[in-house]
Amino acid sequence: MGTIQAFLFDLDGVITDTSEFHFLAWQRLAREENLPFSRQDNEALRGVGRRESLNLILKGKKISEATAVAWMERKNNYYIELVKTMSARNLLPGAAELLAEIHLAGLKIAIVSSSKNTPLVLELLGLRVPLDTVVDGSTVARSKPAPDLFLKAAELLGILAARCVVVEDAAAGIEAGRAAGMYTLGLGPVERVGQADLVLPDLSAAKLDDILKRLAVNPSPS
Repeated sequence: MGTIQAFLFDLDGVITDTSEFHFLAWQRLAREENLPFSRQDNEALRGVGRRESLNLILKGKKISEATAVAWMERKNNYYIELVKTMSARNLLPGAAELLAEIHLAGLKIAIVSSSKNTPLVLELLGLRVPLDTVVDGSTVARSKPAPDLFLKAAELLGILAARCVVVEDAAAGIEAGRAAGMYTLGLGPVERVGQADLVLPDLSAAKLDDILKRLAVNPSPS
C-alpha cells in the first residue's frame, strides 16, 4: 500500500461548475465571428486551456496571432462578466465537505487548473478550508494533458508525485495526472474519465476514508 500526502483538485467541474459560462462565452464569440460551435463541440474543450480551446473551435481556420490574442481576450471578458455572479452557493455538492475532511486529516490541498481566472473564481467562492497552493494556467507553459501543472503543484507542496491524488472531471486532466505519476480520481461518466484509478459520479457522497480504501493507499500527514 502506498501513502498519500496531498490531494490536487481541478477547479471547473470538480469544486464548482463554470462550464456553462465557458460555453456561453465561446458561443458568443463564435456567433460574432461566424464560426460553427455547438454544445457537442464544447465537450472537447473540457479541461483544455484557452489557446487550445480556440484552436479546436477554429477547426483548421487560419487567423493571425494578433487576431487570436484579441479573440481570446474578448472571450475571457465575456466569461468574467458571467463569473462575477458566483458565490459560495456555486460550490458543487460534497466539495466543501471533502476538502474539510482532507484538511482535518492533515493532508495538503492544492487547486490545479488550466484556467488563468482561477484566483478570481476562488475568491468569489469564498472557500473556508485553507489551500496549501494554487497552480493555474499562468504558472507553466504547457497545460493539460501535459503533466506540468500537477508536477508544479507537487513541487510547491514539497511532496513526491507518487504521494498525490489528482481529482479531475476531464479526460485531459486524468491523462495529465497519470503522466505525472500520481493517483487519479475521475468524476463523471466512465466514457470520459474511465482511465482514472477510481471513478465516482461526483463528490456528493465522497468520503476520504472510502477514497483511500478504494485506491488502496494510506493517508500520511506531512
